[in-house]
Amino acid sequence: MIGFNNATSAFYDRSIGDLTSLRKSAEGLQQQISSGQKLAKSSDDPVAAARLRTLARADTLTAVDQSNTDSAQTDLNLTDGVLSDLVTAVSRAQTLATQAASGTLTDAQRAAIGSEIGQIHDQVLQLANSRDGSGNALFGGQTAGAAYTLDSSGNAVYAGTASAGQVQLGEGQTVTRAMTGSQVFGGDGTSTPDLLSTLKTLADALQGGSTNPQGAAQSALSALSSGFDTITTAQTVVGARLNFIDLANQHRQSVSDLRASEQSAIGGTDITGAVARLQQTMLVLQASQASFTRLASLSLFNALG
Repeated sequence: MIGFNNATSAFYDRSIGDLTSLRKSAEGLQQQISSGQKLAKSSDDPVAAARLRTLARADTLTAVDQSNTDSAQTDLNLTDGVLSDLVTAVSRAQTLATQAASGTLTDAQRAAIGSEIGQIHDQVLQLANSRDGSGNALFGGQTAGAAYTLDSSGNAVYAGTASAGQVQLGEGQTVTRAMTGSQVFGGDGTSTPDLLSTLKTLADALQGGSTNPQGAAQSALSALSSGFDTITTAQTVVGARLNFIDLANQHRQSVSDLRASEQSAIGGTDITGAVARLQQTMLVLQASQASFTRLASLSLFNALG
């Protein structure tokens, strides 16, 4: 009878162990299907888990790089928009200066032109003090305040830094986030005439500030042409930077796609395969439970007999 009890106990222990193992396997497959991850903990596959952590860190760094890139792209798009407005404004100023340089106009007509050029000056000054996506001076380099201020005589004075900040795009690549005031409006130690000063001087001259307004208009034409060329050159530079950012984004996306593919291969669940294995495991579990019930009943019957 003792031998029978020992055999029965071993049968129960072995059966319960098998059933428990099958349940755990089914639960693990269910977790993989619901989470989409086949590694519940690092100990399941330490090497794979270490690689997944490395890939996750790369994802985090990529997110930072993407945020920086988006910020630079926003600022450069804002710059491009302002430059387009400047082209329109300076082109109109050139047309007006050409008219004022004509000997057929009266002083009153030149004064009216001067008034409009004064309005263009104010518009250009407002554009020069545009803000970037963070609310800082778009053309002020690395200064947070206004790019241009007015002195006691009403002349615009550059208050920004000599260079704009660099933005990290990842993998050692950088891009300059904007243009400085001197790169767009000239002056400030450059060989390009100061556009704001040119407009103000011309507006004042045409409105009685010069004894030779026609000559002042003729003199301003060269400076306005130079200012126009400087702005269009800035447009080219900004366009090149935006193209560079597009290429960086495409490369980053390609690398991210490859990384996601590797992450899926290492830690992702093959849903179709996992569902098939779960169904198979559940069938085996159900069959094992039924078999255990029958055998346990038979053992109990024999013991009672």
